[in-house]
Amino acid sequence: MPSALNKPPNKDDHIAKMGVTGVRHFFNAFKFSLQGLRAALQHEAAFRQELALCLVMGPAAFWVAGNPIETAMLIFPLLIVLVTELLNSAVEAAIDRFGNGYNELSGRAKDLGSAAVMVSMIAVASVWLLIIYANWPRLASDISTLF
Repeated sequence: MPSALNKPPNKDDHIAKMGVTGVRHFFNAFKFSLQGLRAALQHEAAFRQELALCLVMGPAAFWVAGNPIETAMLIFPLLIVLVTELLNSAVEAAIDRFGNGYNELSGRAKDLGSAAVMVSMIAVASVWLLIIYANWPRLASDISTLF
């Protein structure tokens, strides 16, 4: 078991030692979060694809939903997909840091991260299908007025 003496430093420990707390700590954490989003956009094709899907489906949620609660129920799982993809990308990056050779545990970790993303996408599909089904008469009427 590693002791506190040989624990590797992290950026939060470094910030705390510099006396950065409170509001300044919040802004530093926000800056690191933006750096993470920028890295995901630059290096992760799956994140870009899922973000594009969210940018289409998010506004569509306001039309599909029958009330504000349903709107939230449609948007929330879209955000969960993005969060899950960010975590999956973090796991993959950490594993890739230690080498590209095959390792059973590394492969399992990557597969588990991918499975988590898939489960979050199943949640999106399930919620959207249920809410579309519940609102189908209104949606069909809206669609028929277009033609």
